[in-house]
Amino acid sequence: MTDLLLRRVSPRAGADGPEDYDVMSTHDGLVIGRIIRATTAPEALPWLWTISTGERHDYGYEPTREAAMAAFAKSWRREVP
Repeated sequence: MTDLLLRRVSPRAGADGPEDYDVMSTHDGLVIGRIIRATTAPEALPWLWTISTGERHDYGYEPTREAAMAAFAKSWRREVP
């Protein structure tokens, strides 16, 4: 995730636990999504990643934080029609 940065966030409204990260674009410093160890996720896929910007919305579940980071980056770099 060379152009993306994870930042652990403080407890906040809507946070799902202590492993809650904002994903930021290093280009402009904007938060473009989140990666969370979600308590409501499927047991085998506890890591939820979401992209949420004005024109982009995507999400998925992965078994590890590293896999969630890779899936986020792959989706982020995909061409938008």
